[in-house]
Amino acid sequence: MKPLDVINAKRVHLARLANQQGAAGEIQALNNMSNWMPRPRGKELKTLLAALRDTGISIKASSFDAIELPYAVQVDFTDEEAVRKVLPQMIFIEVKTANQARVKADFSGFFFALTESEIAAADALGSRHRVALRNNLTGETYMTSVPEIISRAKSSSWQLSVQL
Repeated sequence: MKPLDVINAKRVHLARLANQQGAAGEIQALNNMSNWMPRPRGKELKTLLAALRDTGISIKASSFDAIELPYAVQVDFTDEEAVRKVLPQMIFIEVKTANQARVKADFSGFFFALTESEIAAADALGSRHRVALRNNLTGETYMTSVPEIISRAKSSSWQLSVQL
């Protein structure tokens, strides 16, 4: 095997591993928060996004991972009227996870990316959009917002992702 082939194989392996650990961290964060539920899927997600559009808010399904509801509040996402009734109380949460020892107790050293749809959702939803930074090594979760993240960032680099 050529050295370049080894490097490419390692990159593929690391990308897969990082993605699996990120998903596991999201699941753990959801399990730790009793009033969070995972993003609805299928028809339930379409009902939620349609209810948001009816209020003038248009976001992509991929712009959040979970929904926080007030304690003891439940909603049937197949019932459009029930979704509309509870919608103003919903907090849309994007979960970002880290598995590196460099992440400190104050979450400095936490490195992640925000997508265009996540930033747009934060802008459209305002205080109803939160970002949960989860340190998988310590189990700690820090709740913040996109504006707070941007103001706290030590560095940022913008990129364009393209799929052909």
